[in-house]
Amino acid sequence: MVVEAIFYRDEDGTCPVLAFLNDEPPQVHRIAYQRLEQLKSRGHTARRPLVEYLGDEIYELRWHSARVQYRILYFFYGRKAIVLVHALTKEDKIPVADRNRALRRKLLFEANPAQHTFKGELI
Repeated sequence: MVVEAIFYRDEDGTCPVLAFLNDEPPQVHRIAYQRLEQLKSRGHTARRPLVEYLGDEIYELRWHSARVQYRILYFFYGRKAIVLVHALTKEDKIPVADRNRALRRKLLFEANPAQHTFKGELI
């Protein structure tokens, strides 16, 4: 089963995940979209090393490029969609502030999916 990928949109209309990726080299974009396609095709059955469960219904999509570890934090919205809420580079563990930001965005999205769904152009 293929799941849909939804990019979270902040109240100001920006998309945090796309804003993060826009600041990264093209190679990072290419790998990110390859990983995202793998996640979409595997959905709830995706496992390490592609994804990791962080707790509180938040997961991380994982990859590295040039010795930098990249993560996109997401959650499942029903059985057929994932919502990409935050992106970062990491050195060790996911910082608590980043997890909390992902959880806050999850709650905002669930309260009003239409307002928090990004409808613009992808990279």
